[in-house]
Amino acid sequence: MEPTTHRSAAVRDGLGVGLAVGLSGLAFGAAAITAGLSVAQACVLSLLAFTGASQFALTGAVGAGGDLLAASLGALLLGGRNTLYGLRLADLLQVRGPRKLLAAQGVIDETTAVAMAQPDPRSSRTAFVTTFATLYLTWNLTTLAGAYGTSFLGDPAVLGLDVVGPVAFLAILWPRLAGSAELRGLAAVAAAIALCATPFFPPGVPVLLSAVAVLAVMVR
Repeated sequence: MEPTTHRSAAVRDGLGVGLAVGLSGLAFGAAAITAGLSVAQACVLSLLAFTGASQFALTGAVGAGGDLLAASLGALLLGGRNTLYGLRLADLLQVRGPRKLLAAQGVIDETTAVAMAQPDPRSSRTAFVTTFATLYLTWNLTTLAGAYGTSFLGDPAVLGLDVVGPVAFLAILWPRLAGSAELRGLAAVAAAIALCATPFFPPGVPVLLSAVAVLAVMVR
C-alpha cells in the first residue's frame, strides 16, 4: 500500500474514533451538572483534564459527597496510565520543543490506540494528530451541550440523570475488560476492596484503596 493511502486511512481512523468517542462528552456534561458542578466548571475540566475516565471518576466522587482531595487523587490515579502511553509514543511522534506540552495533552487511550495501529511512523503521527484534534473538539463541544442542557432542569436526578456518570464510566472501561481475563480478575478484586471499604471511608477513598489490587498483578 502506498504511503499516501496509509495516511488517508490514518485520517479516516482518527476522524471515526474522535467523533464516536467525543459524543460521550454529552454524558459527562450531564453527569457534571448532576454532581453539583457548574457549566463553567464542567467545561474547564474537559478543556484541561481531557481524560474521560478520570473526569467521570472525579465527578462521581464529588456527586457522592466526597471531598475534592480524594476525588482529585482518584482521578489522578486513573490518569496516571497516560504517562506510560507518553513514554511509548515519544520516539514515534518525534515531538520537539514547546509542542511537547500540546502533544502531552493529547496522549490518552484513543489517540494512543489509533496511532499504534498504523503501519509506519508517518501514518502514526497523522493518526495521532487527527484523533486528538477531532476528539478534543467534539468532547468539549458536547460537554458544553450536555452541561448547558442539563442545567435547565430543576433536579436532574428526578429524570434519572444521576446514573449517567456511573453508566458512562462503565461503558468506557468495559471494552478494556472484555478482551482480558487477567484484567477482569483484577477489576473484580479492586471492586471487592472498594465495596468492603465503602462503609468505613468517605466517598473517593475506597477507589484509591482499590488500587492495592494492582500489587497482586505486580507480584505475579
